[in-house]
Amino acid sequence: MFENLSDKLTATLKKVRGQAKISESNIEEALKEIRLSLLEADVNFKVVKSFLDGVKTKALGADVLTSLTAGQQFVKIVHDELVHVLGDSAQQIDVRQNPSVIYLVGLQGVGKTTTAAKLALFVRQQLKKKPGLVPVDVYRPAAVDQLTTLAKQNNIPVFPTNPSQKPADILKQAEAWAKQEMVEVVIVDTAGRLQIDEPLMAELRDLKSTWAPTEILLVADAMLGQQSVQVAEGFHQQLGLTGLILTKIDGDARGGAALSIRTATGVAIKFLGTGEKVGNLEVFHPDRLAGRILGMGDVMSLVEKASEVIDEKTARESARKMQKGAFTLEDFLKQIQMMKKMGGLESIMKMIPGMGNLTKQLKNMSPPDQEVRKIEAIIRSMTLQERNNPKVLNGSRRLRIAKGSGTEVKDINRLVEQFSQTQKMMSQMMKMGMGGRGGRGLF
Repeated sequence: MFENLSDKLTATLKKVRGQAKISESNIEEALKEIRLSLLEADVNFKVVKSFLDGVKTKALGADVLTSLTAGQQFVKIVHDELVHVLGDSAQQIDVRQNPSVIYLVGLQGVGKTTTAAKLALFVRQQLKKKPGLVPVDVYRPAAVDQLTTLAKQNNIPVFPTNPSQKPADILKQAEAWAKQEMVEVVIVDTAGRLQIDEPLMAELRDLKSTWAPTEILLVADAMLGQQSVQVAEGFHQQLGLTGLILTKIDGDARGGAALSIRTATGVAIKFLGTGEKVGNLEVFHPDRLAGRILGMGDVMSLVEKASEVIDEKTARESARKMQKGAFTLEDFLKQIQMMKKMGGLESIMKMIPGMGNLTKQLKNMSPPDQEVRKIEAIIRSMTLQERNNPKVLNGSRRLRIAKGSGTEVKDINRLVEQFSQTQKMMSQMMKMGMGGRGGRGLF
C-alpha cells in the first residue's frame, strides 16, 4: 500500500542521510519533496502541514545543524514525527469487563463482517479470552449467514440471529445468550449503509443504549483515502468512537488514510486488516509502520510472525541437519511452508532493514513469491526418495517432474544445482559457528 510513498520518501531522505552537515536550505528542499510526496499519497493537507511544521522546528535546532551526524539526525526526526502523527504507541482494546462488548460500525462494503471474525480469533488467540459473535445486520442479504459460517469454520460461538427481528431486540436476547455461553468478549457486527445517514445513526445509538459497549470500533476502508477520514469524523461525532480498524491495507491505495485518520479524528488506529484470511489482523504499531514507510524495515513484526509459525524443535532439527550437510529438499519444502504462513518472501523481505530495495530489483526480473511457488511445485512433484536424495534424478525422472509441476527440465536442473551449492554453503557456515545456536532463521 505504501510502496510509492515509501520509494519517494526513502529517495528524499537518502540525499540528506549521508551529509555530515546540513543547512536550512537543505532542510527546506527536503521538506518540499516530502510535502509533495505526502500530498500525492492523498494525506490530508492539514496533517501534512502539522507534520512538516513539527519536523522543521526540530530540524532547525542548533544541535542538529552543528552535529557531525546531522543528516542521520534529520532522518530520525522525520521518523519520530511520523510515529507521532500515526499515534505514538500501540493501543489495545479494552476487554477488562466480563463480558466486554465491542461494536463494529462502518459503511457497507468495508469488510465489517470478516473483520468481526478476525477480531474474535485475535481475542481468543492473543488475549486468551472466549469471544462470541452477534450479527445484527438484518438488512444486507446473507450477512447473518456469512458471519455464522465464518464463526463455525473457526469454532467461535455465534448468536442464532433471526433476521426478521429488530436489531435492538436481537441484542437484548444476545445478552442472556452471552451469559449462558460464558462469553467474555461479545463482538457485535452492526449494519452499514452506502453512506452516513440519520436512520443508520439512530439505530446505532439505539443499540448503544440497549447494551452499553466498552468499545466502538469503526471499520474503515483504507482504499477510500480522504473519504475514510470524513467517514471517521462523522461516526465519531455521532457515536464517540474508541478506536479504528483499517481494512484492505494490503491493497494498492496511496496510504493517505492511514496517515491522516489518527490526526484528523484524534481516535487511535488499533488494528490493520492485512489480507482476506481470518488470521490477517495485526495490532497497529505506529513505530513499526513508520519504519516500513521510511524503508527501515520492521524486525519486531517479523520476529512475532516467526514465533507464531516456527516450531522450536523443528528449527533446531533443521540447524542440526545443516551442520551435518544433511539438509534435504524435503526440509526445504517445510521451510517454504513456514515462510508462506509468515506472508511470503516479499512480505518478509520488506520487514528486513535495507531489503526493500532488493525486493523492487527482484520484481524487475520475476516476483520472488512466484519463483518460490515454482520451486514448491517442483519439489511436490518429486517422490520422497528424490527429495531426500536428488542424486537419483536421471533424465526420465526430471522430465516427469517437469511435466507434473508445469515447468521445464532446465528449471529442475537449475534448482538441483542451486540447492547443491546452498547445501555446501550452509554446512560451511554452520561449522564456522554462524548458525550453530539452533536459531529460528528460515533457510
